[in-house]
Amino acid sequence: MNKSIELSTREQILHMLKTKAPLTAKDITNELQITEMAVRRHLSTLDRDGYIEYSMLRPMMGRPTATYRLSELAEAFFPKTYHTLTLDLLEELKEESGEDMINLLFERRKIKLEQKYEHAMAELPLSEKVRQLTQIQNDNGYMAEYEEDADGTFVIKEHNCPISHIANQYNHACHCELELFQSLLQVDVQRTECLSAGGTKCAYVISKSKVNS
Repeated sequence: MNKSIELSTREQILHMLKTKAPLTAKDITNELQITEMAVRRHLSTLDRDGYIEYSMLRPMMGRPTATYRLSELAEAFFPKTYHTLTLDLLEELKEESGEDMINLLFERRKIKLEQKYEHAMAELPLSEKVRQLTQIQNDNGYMAEYEEDADGTFVIKEHNCPISHIANQYNHACHCELELFQSLLQVDVQRTECLSAGGTKCAYVISKSKVNS
């Protein structure tokens, strides 16, 4: 019971900081009508988890006071509709220039990613390339992991797709990701499962067979 009450209070604090920041602990105390000790406990937890930032307000007289605002990390708590805007723009472009233009955009994005990463990975052994590619995907929100099988093949598993709304409608996005993996790793890569096709994850089997240049 106490846990649900604390969660509700923290949500209220996050909402206040979203709409009224910067705020002091006293501001929040007055608004929520709870003890300042309780407010400071919640602020301490939010600060520890990286959801808020603070700066010191130094008045002409009196003690400095901490003022709080949300961190960039906390923005994940609030609804975003970027994918809706993106899909609307892609649909407009499709009506204006055809689906080939959409595919061209995905191809150009793939080429830019190749150019960004290929030089650093070019001379690495396959195991290190797989490790770095997994880290790249993790940094981009794919919740990726990899494992090496007994026969020397690797499997990269992605448990999240940050562009799922786009990939569900434009399959060429998935095709370009597969080609990007092959280009960076320079070996044969097979997709065996796909989130946009109803799978529980995206899975890529990476062999030691070289791809044709």
